[in-house]
Amino acid sequence: MKRQFDDVLLGSIELFCLAAELSSFTAAATAAGVTPAAVSRSVSRLEERLGARLFVRTTRQIRLTDGGRVYFEQCRQALAQLGEAERQISGAQVQPSGPLRISAPTPYAHHRLLPLLGAFRRSYPAVTIDVHVSNRNIDFADEGYDLAIRGRAPADSSLIARKLEDAELVLVAAPSYLRRAGTPATLADLARHECIQFDLPSTGKRIPWPFLQDGAVVELATEGGLCCSEDVLGIVTLARSGAGVVQTYRFIVEPDLASGALVELLPQHGGTARPFFLLYPHARHLSLRVRTFVDFLVSKLS
Repeated sequence: MKRQFDDVLLGSIELFCLAAELSSFTAAATAAGVTPAAVSRSVSRLEERLGARLFVRTTRQIRLTDGGRVYFEQCRQALAQLGEAERQISGAQVQPSGPLRISAPTPYAHHRLLPLLGAFRRSYPAVTIDVHVSNRNIDFADEGYDLAIRGRAPADSSLIARKLEDAELVLVAAPSYLRRAGTPATLADLARHECIQFDLPSTGKRIPWPFLQDGAVVELATEGGLCCSEDVLGIVTLARSGAGVVQTYRFIVEPDLASGALVELLPQHGGTARPFFLLYPHARHLSLRVRTFVDFLVSKLS
């Protein structure tokens, strides 16, 4: 087989990936133990070979071009696969090791993901985990995440989606609110109640509440003078304080229902759910730590 890459070119690719990850030639040079000029020459060598700009350079910063982002993602995966192959052949990685970056939305992180990470670390102490807790959609290529948990399957065909669970929804209110406003007996009664609203971060639109009625799912647009955005846990805090009625995930309010701090309403119309998916980029060879974590999480939550 004809050689396509010499040692200099492979070294240039490694320095390019390092500069892309750190967004700095100087930081990449420090990490690699070379000079910033050596990093710059390596990137220029790649740009000349490809006939395309990889970085937009200013006096203060560098950032990847669109082509540079595509090249970086492919090179990053290729280098990771080479490293993984070496570890497996040499026997150096009997156990998973290395950093793992995960992004998860606030409610799922607090009530599902984070409580499991201690057990995973006890089983695989050589894996370090960085969790990004936010409802903001991340970019795998730009931000270097290995995994993300989201409440919907992606339209992006470059991502694999594995369903973790269908999370049951429940309608709740505090006893103090019900003493003041009464207990709804039908779905129509909700029109006379303070229904706490949540704006979906991706669209800014309010989420209708799904219920089961006559064996079918119906979505009800509710009204209320209280609304939260970004953090869905805010609507639960409002409900606990007696501010109104809210529909949320059962896994968030299970302790409140058990203690009596919240009361389940209209159980005859309950049973609807929303899915949560584990997302990760398509790759022929996932790193051992990513594969191990995916299997661990699916086994615990599916």
